[in-house]
Amino acid sequence: MLRGKQTWWFENKPVIIGAATVVGPDEGEGPLAADFDLVHQELDMQQKSWEKAERLLLEQAAEFAMQNAKVDKTGVNFYVGGDLMNQIISNSFAARTIGAPYIGVFGACSTSMESLALASQLVDSGAANHVLAGTCSHNCTAEKQFRYPTEYGSQKPPTAQYTVTGAGAAVIAATGDGPVVECATIGKVVDLGITDPFNMGAAMAPAAVDTIQTHFNDTGRSPSDYDLIVTGDLASVGHPIAKDLLLQNGVPMDNTVFSDCGLMVYDVEKQKVQAGGSGCACSAVVTYGHLLKRIQKGELKRILVVATGALLSPLSYQQGESIPCIAHAVSIASGKELTS
Repeated sequence: MLRGKQTWWFENKPVIIGAATVVGPDEGEGPLAADFDLVHQELDMQQKSWEKAERLLLEQAAEFAMQNAKVDKTGVNFYVGGDLMNQIISNSFAARTIGAPYIGVFGACSTSMESLALASQLVDSGAANHVLAGTCSHNCTAEKQFRYPTEYGSQKPPTAQYTVTGAGAAVIAATGDGPVVECATIGKVVDLGITDPFNMGAAMAPAAVDTIQTHFNDTGRSPSDYDLIVTGDLASVGHPIAKDLLLQNGVPMDNTVFSDCGLMVYDVEKQKVQAGGSGCACSAVVTYGHLLKRIQKGELKRILVVATGALLSPLSYQQGESIPCIAHAVSIASGKELTS
């Protein structure tokens, strides 16, 4: 049901009965490496192109998620997913392998929570019993499409971010054991006129703030209702901006509660990742790998994941257009006793 202006409140509390993450070598050298299901040692993963490698990441994550959920392909009613590539080709081709009825979505780097929100809505409404949600990105495919191929060796400014090579997938069910999806706040497009594709954190921060404030207004909650609130990939430039904007708007955030997936997935002091992580896989691998495991261990009882996305294309910024941005927030809790 709709609560407030933009929030879906899931009365039946869909359950994440299985999730999985697959990542590349740089992510495997980061602080969350132990929480991923599979770490590839080579960026090409023995594939003939970067795009095929990205597709493989998603196919493997989907397969592991279904195995962890103890659901085979025939038991998945729908697959909801998207990515950064033109015509979301990584997901479209992976959906061919998955074999389930396919709903393709595009939210740029916000796609992880967009797909999870839609999958949960399908299950909560009774339109499906099991829905697979997933997304992926690859550093080399994103660089080639949005900036310069890695072979070109171009220098990047400190505000640039490093696209996560990885994929995350989850199976959402009407019943079962696992963390529950309480609600989802669907974001609006926010555009403050930033045109620099190497400064995504600053461009996306206002969208994250808008969605977070809307979530609190719609639900009547505050930061104290969550053990952790994470943005998707604002990294070291955008995350402080978001925190400052929230403070200006009367929503102070404590550093122990407010974090960012782009700062969690890498060691930004030791790894050469510029401002931190980005890409569709950034919030996906942190959420479906690290954060869900912390919930299952009892370390976290309720989290809010606010995945952020820059809705640009190479054509739009080459023509001097600004960067429209969006953020989708999903509340995940450890059990049904916490959903009041």
